[in-house]
Amino acid sequence: MKTRNWKDEGIKTIKMPTMAVNESRVHCLRCNTWFVKSLVQLPRQEFYCPACIQLGRVTTLENFFTLKEPNQFKQLAHYLTWEGKLTESQLRCSKEVIHSFNHGRDHLLWAVTGAGKTEMLFPGINEALQAGKRVCLASPRVDVCLELFPRLQAAFKQVDIALLHGRQTEPYRYTQLTIATTHQLLRFYHAFDVLIIDEVDAFPYAQNKKLLYATTQAKKETGSCLFLTATPGEELLKKVRQKQLAVSYLPRRFHGFPLPEIQVKLVLNWYSKMYAQKLIRPLKKFIKNCQEVNRQFLIFVPHIKHLPFVLKAVAKIFPSLKITTVFSADEQRLEKVQAMRNHEIDGLITTTILERGVTFPGIDVCVLGADDDTFSSAALVQIAGRVGRSPKRPTGNVLFICAGLSRSVKRAIQQIKFVNRKAKEEEHAMSSVSPSDT
Repeated sequence: MKTRNWKDEGIKTIKMPTMAVNESRVHCLRCNTWFVKSLVQLPRQEFYCPACIQLGRVTTLENFFTLKEPNQFKQLAHYLTWEGKLTESQLRCSKEVIHSFNHGRDHLLWAVTGAGKTEMLFPGINEALQAGKRVCLASPRVDVCLELFPRLQAAFKQVDIALLHGRQTEPYRYTQLTIATTHQLLRFYHAFDVLIIDEVDAFPYAQNKKLLYATTQAKKETGSCLFLTATPGEELLKKVRQKQLAVSYLPRRFHGFPLPEIQVKLVLNWYSKMYAQKLIRPLKKFIKNCQEVNRQFLIFVPHIKHLPFVLKAVAKIFPSLKITTVFSADEQRLEKVQAMRNHEIDGLITTTILERGVTFPGIDVCVLGADDDTFSSAALVQIAGRVGRSPKRPTGNVLFICAGLSRSVKRAIQQIKFVNRKAKEEEHAMSSVSPSDT
């Protein structure tokens, strides 16, 4: 692909410093991290930033170069090629999102897992592209980006879409629509008119000051940011309460069925029993049920160290099942997830890396050690939300195996019951509206 020459198009580059230095500290202007001078010093009173070095080393020997976003995109006859239809609730939320885009305002879309958040974005992205705006859809997880990319390609078949993440081998190219991990936002400066952050409460984005700073820097000063989540954190809720952030709330899944509610089985010393390759009874029953009806499953464990012995215990009793483990640093992680999508394996034993953003239609889920501190209530709700996402099987089994009911487990159970109750209330309100009221 031919590289664009901005000088030939009359667009001037802007030179910017990479770091600010005072008497005692050094400030990286890419990731907004501060350091004591002695910790980041190079020869001859030069300095570097170790915090964002994975994106390429930044030192005081260099400068950043940027340019004012030209928004020079070829006008297309059609952008949105998706022919699906939104439900009445989805359409309401979608219109509110469009309003925020048109007025350059930040917005929160608080929608239950499986509500069809991605599809609700399509009309807003379509209007933004038609208006010549530059759009970025970012997520903290590579897996989520890899799942979003083909869905956006199918919905906007005529639009060139860039996919950016740390494992990317293709060179960067300038496009009107970009899908990226939130870490990649550190490479942009006032570039996007519309910036959408999916799974805003997920690790590593949540509570990460570098990535929050990157969001601010990547968005134009006149642009708007849309936050997507099923489990908003306290900071976002605080902004909503203070009227600093508008919110759209959708408690119903797109197929109209409620979230599957959590079943809890208390098992003392599950860890030691599984370590001795003794498959505990509730897990054995869970897997046997999946095997009998030829249904895929996910088994979540608190820590990487649990993966090998849980796999051995399961394989010992169910030798015919095709199962494997997956975790964040697994070099074959993406291939294993794709194999699961292709139905080449029966199940995955995983850490929280698959708690959100990845869709496997028709699966059941079990969480071993759900009371472990690793699992926040938000993570447990997201894990439960992996189940029942397909209209072909809108229900399913969610099993938590734990030694006791932790606060996070109790909150997850309460939140799912609350959301399902709100969905029923909304359904009742909609059914009670007469034609003359609409």
